Amino acid sequence: MLDVRALRKVYEGHGRHVEAVHDLTFSLDAGELVCVVGPSGCGKTTLLKCVAGLLEPTSGEVVLRGQRVTGPPPGMAVVFQEYGRSLFPWMRVRDNVELPLRQKKHLSKARRRELVGHALHAVGLDDAAGAYPWQLSGGMQQRVAIARAVAYEPEVLLMDEPFAAVDAQTRADLEDLVRRLWQELGVTVLFITHDIDEAVYLGERVVILSSSPTVVQEQLTVDLPAGRDQLHTRADPRFTELRTRVYEEVQAAKRGGGADAGGAVAASRPLDKQP
Repeated sequence: MLDVRALRKVYEGHGRHVEAVHDLTFSLDAGELVCVVGPSGCGKTTLLKCVAGLLEPTSGEVVLRGQRVTGPPPGMAVVFQEYGRSLFPWMRVRDNVELPLRQKKHLSKARRRELVGHALHAVGLDDAAGAYPWQLSGGMQQRVAIARAVAYEPEVLLMDEPFAAVDAQTRADLEDLVRRLWQELGVTVLFITHDIDEAVYLGERVVILSSSPTVVQEQLTVDLPAGRDQLHTRADPRFTELRTRVYEEVQAAKRGGGADAGGAVAASRPLDKQP
């Protein structure tokens, strides 16, 4: 479904060259939920913007369904971290959710309203359609942003640390919401996060980035049950094993090498279960 091939991004200006991403290669299968973690400043958001067609790579490419991404592709939606800046405060919730649907000229007004209603119901905001974003809590505003993405009926959903600005309890609720929507809609999800526990809880696979110059340091398959919940999953010894391994890799990335000897980039593999 989605291939990132030898992706490199260099920012230039004022006589300086800053390499945000050195050489990233990985792929997502259709219907997969993959989380990306790495040290602060390793280029996670730059990666997402390149995948979304919002930034042009310096070299390498992003390929979606066999077609090179050269701009925001149809069938892709993005949920950003700063929900307060992605929602229009003068527009009611229903209008914020409907806005990108107006670009789909083949949709009738009735169909747009139907999609908006379904999306708001999916995120538990049926009663908030007539409200303004500033009348809602931070968690509810982020639900609106997610509803807007869901209403667009994307094949690929990109999420850039979408829960970083909400409290812990709201974050847990939104994590469960994303898992539920992913399972119900069958959408392919690339989820950027700095939270290791979140990456393990949400993902079917975790891609761990190195520090700059950034490469894919490790990929781990998360072999937890598909049915997850905040209480039992996080108490599972397997969750602890996986979380520890990801933490070790991120700490090793900060030191400039992989947790395995030599810091070699590893292929996707599960962490062996302990006897």
